[in-house]
Amino acid sequence: MPTDTKTALLDSAERAARSQGFDGFSYADLAEDVGIRKASIHHHFATKAALSVAMMQRYRLGLESACQQIDDTYTSGRDRLLALVGVYRDALRGGKSLCLCVSFSASRASLHRDVIAEIKLFRLMMLKWIATVFELGKSDGTIRAVSDPEREAAATLSLLEGAQLAARAEEDMALYEKALSLLLDRTH
Repeated sequence: MPTDTKTALLDSAERAARSQGFDGFSYADLAEDVGIRKASIHHHFATKAALSVAMMQRYRLGLESACQQIDDTYTSGRDRLLALVGVYRDALRGGKSLCLCVSFSASRASLHRDVIAEIKLFRLMMLKWIATVFELGKSDGTIRAVSDPEREAAATLSLLEGAQLAARAEEDMALYEKALSLLLDRTH
């Protein structure tokens, strides 16, 4: 499978998983969307678990790159936090989809242990990065009342994920904004 077809396959699978969940798509759906035979998918991703691991790895690397770009672009804790909130907002696509990690986590019972391990790696990466944002916000004074950056990171990641679920459930972006308003009120 040429790289562009493989990328198209991963893109299709990610779109489907983010909008319909892990159990909401099949290899037949992907084959039809990409315009290839189902057997071609099996040749490169023997199982849906293997495909899902590849999706989560790509997603983690993509978000790690986005976090690095945020670091390179913004110098304050406040601006980095606002940029992250924007990344999670954009992932909602108007309430029609979720972050891949959130979508997969909602289907945990159906996931292979290798996919769960990738989700854990993703969340650890995000927790570490968010903690550095709170450390910066505390030291530069742009995020008020930061007592423990690691605990702040855990609460913030849970808030971002939960806000996504609420907004997706009702396809209402106002629910995302409302859920994050208290956190964002702490920035200046």
